[in-house]
Order: sequence, then C-alpha cells, then structure tokens
Amino acid sequence: MKNSKWFILPIGFFLIWITGFIKTLEAQDAPLPKLSNPVTVKYLKKKLRKSSPKLILTPTLEHHLKRKLQQDELLKEYYQYLIKASEEIMEKPVLVKKLKGFRMLAVSAEMVNRAGILGMVYRIDKDSKILKRLNEEIVSVCHFDNWNPQHFLDVAEMSFAVALAIDWTGEWLPPSTVELAKTSLIEKGLKPSYKEKNGHPMWWITSHNNWNAVCHGGMLAAALMTFDKNPELAAKTIQRVLDNLPNSLLEYVPDGVYPEGPSYWIYGTSYTILASSMLSSALGQDFGIYESKGFKKGPDFYLQSVAPSGEYFNYCDSDGRLSGPGAVLLSWFAAKTGDKKYFIKKFLENPKDLGRFAGPGIVWLSEYKMQKNTPLATRWFGKGRNPVAFFRNEDNKNQYYLAAKGGTASVTHGNMDAGTFVFELDGVRWVIDPGNQNYYALNKIGFNLADGCQECERWTLLTKSNKGHSTITINDERHNAYGYAPLTSIEKGNKPGATFDMTEIFKGKVYSANRTFIKDSDHSAMIEDHIVINDSTKDIVWGLMTVADVDITDNGAILKQDGKQLHLKILSPDDIHVSLISLDPPPLEIDKIIRNLKRIELRIPAWTVKNEECTIKVRLVGD
Repeated sequence: MKNSKWFILPIGFFLIWITGFIKTLEAQDAPLPKLSNPVTVKYLKKKLRKSSPKLILTPTLEHHLKRKLQQDELLKEYYQYLIKASEEIMEKPVLVKKLKGFRMLAVSAEMVNRAGILGMVYRIDKDSKILKRLNEEIVSVCHFDNWNPQHFLDVAEMSFAVALAIDWTGEWLPPSTVELAKTSLIEKGLKPSYKEKNGHPMWWITSHNNWNAVCHGGMLAAALMTFDKNPELAAKTIQRVLDNLPNSLLEYVPDGVYPEGPSYWIYGTSYTILASSMLSSALGQDFGIYESKGFKKGPDFYLQSVAPSGEYFNYCDSDGRLSGPGAVLLSWFAAKTGDKKYFIKKFLENPKDLGRFAGPGIVWLSEYKMQKNTPLATRWFGKGRNPVAFFRNEDNKNQYYLAAKGGTASVTHGNMDAGTFVFELDGVRWVIDPGNQNYYALNKIGFNLADGCQECERWTLLTKSNKGHSTITINDERHNAYGYAPLTSIEKGNKPGATFDMTEIFKGKVYSANRTFIKDSDHSAMIEDHIVINDSTKDIVWGLMTVADVDITDNGAILKQDGKQLHLKILSPDDIHVSLISLDPPPLEIDKIIRNLKRIELRIPAWTVKNEECTIKVRLVGD
C-alpha cells in the first residue's frame, strides 16, 4: 500500500510522549477519574431508548426546541444560519473519498457538518430535497471501501456522522439506506476499532490526548445506533468507552487546563461533550463525564486563553481566535450551568461559521436559560501537565493581557516552550508565540514531526524549539524534552504573580531556575528569572519573540507597532544590552514564515555571574 508507512505514525507518536506523561502525572499526583459502568446487553435492552431520535436529540428536547424557535429571536437567527448552510451544501458535489497525505479527516469532518445541518433542517422543515441529498451523502460514504483506519480519527468522525444522520432522519430514509449505514458502522467503524497490530490494541483506546475522546466518541455513536444489529458488539464498545474515556478526562485535572492548548481543547472537548450528550439522550445519564474533576472547569480555561484581541494564547499547536465553533461548544456549558459567561452572544446572534457541530449546537442553545452571570476572573491560575497563568484588567481596561505557561514538551503537540508568555496591551500583541505549523507540508517531504526524542528533528523547527519562544535558553542548547516546569507559587495580592520551577527543563545545566511573571500595574508586566548556575553553565540567554519594530536603547529597547510603543527595561543585571536576531526569513527553509519576526535577546555569560546566582528582571511597560 502506498501510504502503509503511515500506519506506524500514531503509535510512535503515542510512545514518544508516554514517558513525559508518566513523569508529569507523578508530579501532579492525580488519580484517574472513574465513570460508573453498569453496561451489559441486558442493561442496554432495558435502558436504551427504543426509537429515534436518541443521539443528542430526544422527542422532549425536539418539542422544546420547536416551541422555542417560535419565540426566541436569537434561536431563529441560528436556525436561519442552518438553512443557509444547508443551501450551500446542496450546491456542492456529494462527498467522495479523498486523502490528503495519509488523512481522510477533511472528508469525515465535512460529513459531520452535513449530517448535523441537513438532518436538523429536515427534522424541522421536512423538505424532501434535503432528505434526498442527505440520503445521497450517506450512500456515498458508506460505499467507500473503508473509512481510513490507518488514521482512526477519520473512522471515528465518519462513524459519528453516519450514526447521527440515520438517527435524525432514519424513519424517512429508504430502509436500504438505513441497513447499509448500520452495516457500514459495524464493518467500517466498530470492527476495525478492535483490530490489533503486533498483538496490541489500538493505541488511542488508552491514550490521554484528544484521540481518546474523539475515537471513543465516534465509536459510542456507532454502538448506540447498531445495538439492534449486534447487541454484544455494541455493549462491549460502550463498556470500553466508559472504561477508557477517563484517560482523556484526566487531562483536565485539576483545574480544567487542556495540555494541548485552546485549539485542541475545542477538538478533544467537542467529542467529550458529544459523548456526554449522547449517553444522556440515549441512556438517561452520562455516567459521570460532566462531573469528573477538572472537566467542568475547562470552559474557564478556554475563555482565559482568549486575549482581549480575540486571539488565543496559542501555545502547543494552537492557532486562531475565539469564533463560532468555540461559541457553539461553550453553549453546552451555558446550558449546563445557566452561566451567561459561557453564552457568547456575538457569534450566535449573527452566525457566520459555526463549525461542524452547528447542527447539535442548536439543541444545546435551546436548553440555555440564564441563571447567573459570573465575571471572567482577572487573574486565573491552572495546574496540570501544562500549567498556565493569566492576568488581565477589570473591565478590559487597556486591553491588558499577560499569559504564561510552564509544563513540558512531552505533551501531545508540545513544544520546547516552558517559561514562554504572550503580552498584549492597548490592542497590540507585543510578545507573540509562533503558533502552529502546517502538518501536511511537513509530512509531504518526509519530515519526522511525530518523534519527540531529545535529538529528534522535530525540535529543529522554529515553532517547536525553545529558540522560537519567549523563554530562557542555557548554553544555546535545547530544553530537556521530558523536563517538567510546575507552577509552584501564586501571588494574589495587589501585584499578582506566578512562579514556575524551570530546573528540570535545563537538566543539569544549572543548579536551579525559577521564572516569575508579575502584573505590577495596569499597564506593565515584570518577568523575573532567578537562576543558580553550576559548573556546566556556559551562558544564559533571555529571549522575547515579537513582530514589532525594535529600537535598542541603553537599558533595553522600545517596541513600536500600530502607532504605539512598549518599553522594555532591563532592571537586572547591570551593563547588559539587547541584541536583535531577525527571523524573517526563518533559519530553515521549511520553517513557518512570520513577517517581521525577530527575537530580542539578553545574553549573560556564566563567568559574569557573581556568587553563582543570576537574577534577570525585565519590565515591559506601555506609554
């Protein structure tokens, strides 16, 4: 097979990070969440809703939705978006199997989008043209030779899409289509999930990243819709979901911080939400998913990851900004809590792009009823495998935003970015993160993006290396790929701050290292590094990534962007001057190009450090 080499990619990806996961798990001392699991064939015969709709939607929820559609203007606007989106789908060709590299994920994701939108619009309007088109889509994807099990996310999303389509419209579809769909869910979805490689089960079954949530969520949908065809397989699969979904729920412990960053919070959390919602609608309970420790705090982490500009604190492989898809997921938490904080009205009252879960989203939105309006915290700290700290002003004054992280490169999608931060003031992002880099372009040239060993080529990329982030570098060498920088101290007074212990990140190159971020006024931030050197320390480099224009001064620099200025002032040590490294063009031809990117450096030779203790204090202050 042409792409057979990619079969090993996810397994290698998993093995690389497992060592780091175990280490950071020990550091957190976090027990694995546990879900109740009474599922057997007998239990399902008694508890599983006999008729459709039973995935996310129920007859009671549908009745409530249709009644509210007559009264709620915002819900009407949302539904008009679904109608418009269904019309756009009708103008496109029916989906065909098409791989991009070794992935079919774009096709599967689009089928999720089409199933949800066409299915919901048909249930409400009963337009025969909509049903005909949805039938064509189902038949087409079910005639694919397979759903691309070499990249099992593709199978999972396609399984969810097909299951949702026949649940929401099956009673009106040709019986032959429903039969074809159920057979495909079993043969192309469920059964491949049990195939072993070299005597080992699919790696995602027990993994702790977004694959766990997405794959189990897809298999859950398939099992719920095929219980009548194969009760034993369905029961076994639902048991497996409830036994293993806690592995990805552990990622949110203890404070809701998602280690893979805000972009992947959306992906992993979406299928956890779907699992909870499907179990509740089909079986009457979600067996403890929503109440699991940390998970319900996830939306607070996500909202904190959004700066006043709307852009993410885009660490790991995150990029982008708060938009429709994020607002749709937050509406589920809004419905659960009644908290207006999670109800992002501006994306829902004038919807444009609500993502592939827009269909289910109208169900969640219809359930929202405001009970409270909790303000977004101006200082928020979260521990976990990639601990973070966020600082902002009351009432969005000055659009102040300081976001920092510790953690480890050994998380999925991780970078050597422990100690990095972003800083916004007066509507300008002065300190940036380079963000994500296109996977496909790298895969296409055979670049080994998945392996994350200390000497692996992943870390040669600017977006992955510590030299591409606003952190400390020792001896011009890489961070320790498996080191962990915990959040060790929090100050909540008039000058709130957070300290990360960076010692493990430098693995023997220093005796100790601690980095502290302080919001010392409404228009400034202080970064303090306290490093005790040892005989292995040659030099210390303090780095800051920016796309602003930079003028070097006697005691620091002036950054200029969008007609505004930010002063970088070196308070300690004395007699240290700024160096400016241009990164446009970047070091490698395959590096991500970021226009006007540069690194501000403070370089401190070890021989200049007195009494082996080095303190670096840098203040960033606006006009």
